[in-house]
Amino acid sequence: MTPSASSAPSAPLRVGNASGFYGDRFSAVREMLSDGPLDVLTGDYLAELTMLILGRDRLKDPAAGYARTFPRQLAECLHLVAERGVRVVTNAGGLNPAGLAEELRRLVRREGLGIPVAYVSGDDLLARPEAAGRESWGEGVLTANAYLGGHGITACLRSGAQLVVTGRVTDAALVSGAAAAHFGWSPDDHDRLAGAVVAGHLLECGAQVTGGNYSGFTAHDVRRPGFPLAEIAADGSAVLTKHPGTGGAVTTGTVTAQLLYETGPARYLGPDVVARLDTVRIAAEGPDRVRVHGVRGEAPPPTLKVGLSRLGGHRGEVVFVLTGLDIPAKAALVRAQLADALAARPPARADWELVRTDHPDAATEETASALLRLVVRDPDPEVVGRGIGAAAVELGLAGYPGFHLTAPPGKPSPYGVFTATTVPQTAVPHTAHLPDGATLDVPPPARTAAPPPTAPRVELPAPPGAGPVRRVPLGFVAGARSGDKGGDANLGVWAREPAAWPWLVHHLTTERLRTLLPETAPLTVTRHVLPHLHAVNFVVEGLLGEGAAARHRFDPQAKALGEWLRARHVDVPAALLGPVPQAPRDPDPDPDPAPATPDPEPPDAPEETRA
Repeated sequence: MTPSASSAPSAPLRVGNASGFYGDRFSAVREMLSDGPLDVLTGDYLAELTMLILGRDRLKDPAAGYARTFPRQLAECLHLVAERGVRVVTNAGGLNPAGLAEELRRLVRREGLGIPVAYVSGDDLLARPEAAGRESWGEGVLTANAYLGGHGITACLRSGAQLVVTGRVTDAALVSGAAAAHFGWSPDDHDRLAGAVVAGHLLECGAQVTGGNYSGFTAHDVRRPGFPLAEIAADGSAVLTKHPGTGGAVTTGTVTAQLLYETGPARYLGPDVVARLDTVRIAAEGPDRVRVHGVRGEAPPPTLKVGLSRLGGHRGEVVFVLTGLDIPAKAALVRAQLADALAARPPARADWELVRTDHPDAATEETASALLRLVVRDPDPEVVGRGIGAAAVELGLAGYPGFHLTAPPGKPSPYGVFTATTVPQTAVPHTAHLPDGATLDVPPPARTAAPPPTAPRVELPAPPGAGPVRRVPLGFVAGARSGDKGGDANLGVWAREPAAWPWLVHHLTTERLRTLLPETAPLTVTRHVLPHLHAVNFVVEGLLGEGAAARHRFDPQAKALGEWLRARHVDVPAALLGPVPQAPRDPDPDPDPAPATPDPEPPDAPEETRA
């Protein structure tokens, strides 16, 4: 994988993915290696929450800190890696890439193979007392990792490594680093690198781009989606696909959904390049084949993102079940009865939430019940522990009629907090540890540029004319996918049919979003328009509090925020809708109910160019 730019291979590089998070399908490594040809296999094991988990592992055992499942996944198919010459690139090294690399070397030796192993270091700033900006981190930091780019991976592959382990690199760097090594790209090949970054972003979450977690799931068989691969060309364009015969689907819809996932502005910042998401074009090339092209790249910013995680305190929870009539009055009684217990040793934070899961005249006790959740947080586990739990249990015979809990109150659990900062690229060491034991310093980009303060100019289509409308769920004409970035939530929405795009972009404004999702009303909401994708992407600041590990809300990672939005009713031009769909019926209370009415989900968008 060491061609010069002038002699770069002309055949596409087939890059697969076998993991989207720590805990993903264990068999995916073996399946991706055995179900079809590959040049490179990548695995993404890291997320903001994962870094906290690995940090706690390292507190207990300094030799820990990496994804322990990965060596076991690789062990069952290491001979297949050797036979097929597949290069494996993974960030499973987490907080200890050197430790994982050594375990892989032992595995290779045990199997009698000669597979060269390399790793990348430099991202772990906690190990460096002189790290830039350390004085601003505050107390109790458990992990502090800079998001490195792909050039260290490139150096390892060019040295002949077949297994490459990293710590905290950007998820897309696993792919862009491999592509740069294969095609001989230089750090200034911004358009090509940007194309590979987009391909990497599409691959990084595994089955999410092959039909998993997809709002149009009823149009496909997604019981066991296959994992994806990208055929990357020398110009940075790619075809997203999967191995033949595997489950799921790769469509313009699944690709659009993943393009929008956990992104924000049109300029997608990375340590090696800024990828312009507003330039991305997608087009179906056949069954389970979607071409992604036209991506423009710009010089990277002069800074690197640094993720900081710390233990934020301890959390206790009690969930009361309220059944039948007078639900609000029952909830008010519980709150009044627990007021003294909460006042005796006030926690730093106490949140009550009444979840109305009850139905009138319900046929089952469970569907006649609502949940009242009390969540308390404090640095001291005693404050949120036995005292509050005991006070709740003592209401068993002295509370509202029908009193019971979902479970006995448990011990308080620690929760984490994620924050992000930046440091200069020049302040972070980036080192490739090569198979022969040599090390190579990877320099920061020679050319950087601060992103412009304003978004790229967007040409909007003319708004639709007046005409009859029907009030239906937004999901009848739009797909959505949402996710988390620290304490912020991202919510991407796209038109399922091109004809719906003019209505969607003019109708779904930030003000309308605040109306449809009242939780967002007091928060800062920014909308980014991506016309080539027929999509708008919202960033809701602070919706997730201190991040997913803090479990600030019912859906702590905002995974279902998009599905909530799609379920809200809006006035849609009748011309965009087909025949009036049947509304889903509540379960028939008859002992022998009729079959349920299918969900009136429209078919997936046609496979056509979104440009």
